[in-house]
Amino acid sequence: MTRVAAIDCGTNSIRLLVTDLDPAARTQHDLDRRLEIVRLGKDVDRTGRLAAEPLKRAFDTLRGYAAVIESLGAERVRMVATSATRDAANRDEFVTGVVDVLGVEPEVVSGAAEAGLSFDGAVRGLPGDLPAPNLVVDIGGGSTELALGSSAVTAARSVDIGCVRLTERRFPTDPPPPAGVAAARADIEAALDDAAAVVPIGDARTLVGLAGSVTTVAAIHLGLERYDSTAIHHRRIPADAVRAISDRLLAMPRAERAAIGSMHPGRVDVIAAGALVLRCVVDRAGVDEVLVSEHDILDGIAWSLVTG
Repeated sequence: MTRVAAIDCGTNSIRLLVTDLDPAARTQHDLDRRLEIVRLGKDVDRTGRLAAEPLKRAFDTLRGYAAVIESLGAERVRMVATSATRDAANRDEFVTGVVDVLGVEPEVVSGAAEAGLSFDGAVRGLPGDLPAPNLVVDIGGGSTELALGSSAVTAARSVDIGCVRLTERRFPTDPPPPAGVAAARADIEAALDDAAAVVPIGDARTLVGLAGSVTTVAAIHLGLERYDSTAIHHRRIPADAVRAISDRLLAMPRAERAAIGSMHPGRVDVIAAGALVLRCVVDRAGVDEVLVSEHDILDGIAWSLVTG
């Protein structure tokens, strides 16, 4: 048994997992799993740079995470940074700050590597009766990763459609105007065309959805009064429910979205765009449902520390 700490730094959030892993038994026992919305990628799509205030929020969050890691005695630590950091001209400033705070250099991974980690984290522990291949879709703040395979990835692609990026680019008002929704949908469809040149999306027999946009759609479908990861993990959400919830969120003003009991405050502004991405992927894959997983890139990062 090895105690490891994994940190996933995305465009919208920074998450921590401290867990005990046994590669021989293929078991995982989580000690601490937490999330902070820091919006590190705010305006990166427009400016190409990480701004001072999001950087401060990120470093403050990592100081807290460092204390948790030390108190729990993790033997190995890995931090992965994804879309916003990949796109930022001043990412060296971020890397230096992380090393100062955490003592570990963040790995700014490629989109393909991100997709592989997401796939690995998601497929571990999937129900054994699911038809293969699996299409794992990880909808982040700046990008969306699609990875196809059974026990291992056979094709993967990362595309620049994420809930933060699309909201900043296409939703000038709240709720977004019809023209903004149409433009966002066109962006998503163009990105999926690009992904489909590498990943045969239509070959998927099981669609596995990851990350906050997907799990929030699941929580809304389940009618949860508060967010409950145990109730959400491995639930199956019908495609028609995804479409209906996407339409509702796109039509809701901010106050109504914020009043949803299972909605994280940091997702209120960007959930409509994230749900639209999920809807378009569901339609493109031609599946009847999406299997929602609470295990994702964070778990993939953790397992990479013991499996190489």
